[in-house]
Amino acid sequence: MTAPRLLVPLSFALISACAQQPTQPVELDAESECPTRLQVGQVLTLSLPSNPSTGYRWRVENPASNVLKSLGPEVYNAPEEDMVGSAGVSTWRYKASSVGTSQLLLLYQQPWAKDVAPVQTFECKVIVR
Repeated sequence: MTAPRLLVPLSFALISACAQQPTQPVELDAESECPTRLQVGQVLTLSLPSNPSTGYRWRVENPASNVLKSLGPEVYNAPEEDMVGSAGVSTWRYKASSVGTSQLLLLYQQPWAKDVAPVQTFECKVIVR
């Protein structure tokens, strides 16, 4: 085979390999980083300050399920000091599953007091291309 004939299949293989590379994950921890733009297949990690010892928890009110797929439940990490009552971080992981736009909405409130206004909200427009 001649060199040009070898280059064409090799070029297609390289382009294909590049197209299949996973995109970098997006880490989100403030509403000021919104709206956030993702590509299908990209992972979104959301981290919010949390202190379950006070009785307050983040509740996912709108998971933006038309564009995001949850990769598991909330994970809470306590501070290294391990002091009772210390605040930590709650983390959720999502994968951009389809093209579209939606709102991700979380409410920080006591689970048994759903009729009481949340003390904090997190709302973020998610745009998946």
